[in-house]
Amino acid sequence: MAGIDLNSDLGESYGAWRMGDDAAMLDIVSSANIACGFHAGDPAGIFRTVKAAVERGVVIGAHVSYPDRVGFGRRDLDVTPEELIADVIYQIGALKGMAAVAGATVRYVKPHGALYNRIARDPKQGGAVIEAIRAIDPALVLMGLANAPILDLARKAGLSVIAEAFADRAYTPSGDLVSRREPGAVLHDATEIATRMAGLARDGALQASDGSQIRIDAQSICVHGDSPDAVAIAREIRRRFEADGIAIRSFQPA
Repeated sequence: MAGIDLNSDLGESYGAWRMGDDAAMLDIVSSANIACGFHAGDPAGIFRTVKAAVERGVVIGAHVSYPDRVGFGRRDLDVTPEELIADVIYQIGALKGMAAVAGATVRYVKPHGALYNRIARDPKQGGAVIEAIRAIDPALVLMGLANAPILDLARKAGLSVIAEAFADRAYTPSGDLVSRREPGAVLHDATEIATRMAGLARDGALQASDGSQIRIDAQSICVHGDSPDAVAIAREIRRRFEADGIAIRSFQPA
């Protein structure tokens, strides 16, 4: 692979509570999944991140979530399709407004946390997210877990999709993410992570938690912005990719 997208979850600070280093990450990544206020992010902070992304030519995506600030969007909610459709439209619409004022366009949608994991294999909630995206802007791309059924479901509905892999997460032999409740689910060694991701970009494969090799067809790699070592990991991935001749570039124009 000559090039691959590098994304991060940003805009997640809330008032006096600081999360991540958006400015540093925006100097490294090619796409930014910006919080829309339901799991994290306040309006002023989200707008600052949007403007900073525009200044750096980083592509903007809507990081939509269940309404769960206390749980940081990582608690599964059994919401109705009607509620979920409205929630997703509301969040995308808010970010679209901020992006328009900043002179940019929201190019894609990446669900966050529990919603991301739920829709990967739940056609009911997945269908609701797809319906919401098609209703507000069918040109938006859906970013989802590589090899998950949600990608085919979205394609059949007429959406473009981008398959994503996670740099700082361990994988099960079946290609799912190891639960954050399990030891070793989150990876921290920047050098090891960069080596894994270079192999993924080059060969489309990485090592699962049991030591086996699994195929991951991904066009984008995520580094979670809320990890304490997120910036160091992203920098090492970029350094390794540049050394290996792998370009970091978004799948969409800014």
